[in-house]
Amino acid sequence: MDTKASENDQGNEYSAALREYSHAQELVNNLPYGLMILLGAAIFVVGLASSVWGWIAASVYVMYGVGGTLWIMVFVCPYCAYWNTRSCPCGYGRVSARLRDKQASDRFKEKFKRHIPVIVPLWLIPVLAGFAVVVRGFSWPLLVLIVVFALDAFVLVPVFSRKHGCVSCPQRDSCPWMSQKRNEHGEG
Repeated sequence: MDTKASENDQGNEYSAALREYSHAQELVNNLPYGLMILLGAAIFVVGLASSVWGWIAASVYVMYGVGGTLWIMVFVCPYCAYWNTRSCPCGYGRVSARLRDKQASDRFKEKFKRHIPVIVPLWLIPVLAGFAVVVRGFSWPLLVLIVVFALDAFVLVPVFSRKHGCVSCPQRDSCPWMSQKRNEHGEG
């Protein structure tokens, strides 16, 4: 683990002696979310029998997934104490620095709570749409996709985030999601 402070810490009092992530580590930290977006798109394509509407729905879902990522980079990341440092596990903070100026880190929790609901439908829409199609006309391939999507979205993404990305995230103590998880498990 590299513990030197980031060159880009811009006077950030939190960045001294923190882990710095390589591009490869950032990519790995983003894989479950990327897989979720691809599986969600596949649900639309398979569920709508590879029709034009299925491809359109899949494209819109992928754009929503990418847009949701950008939304977080614009409206949450600038408030993170690790904005524009290599200490951001997913690398969003460095991309965010190209999109928006640094904001007050003490507002991170408020901004996180306000803007995370914007991306929550990404976890729900494919399951709801997929089950609606399965109920109307059963399809094993679609059901398998829905189950794999659900395992990725509701098990792999949270577990991977919590155990891999969040566990070493320097912002975890002020993160509403992590503090909620600690309270659920009787920690701190």
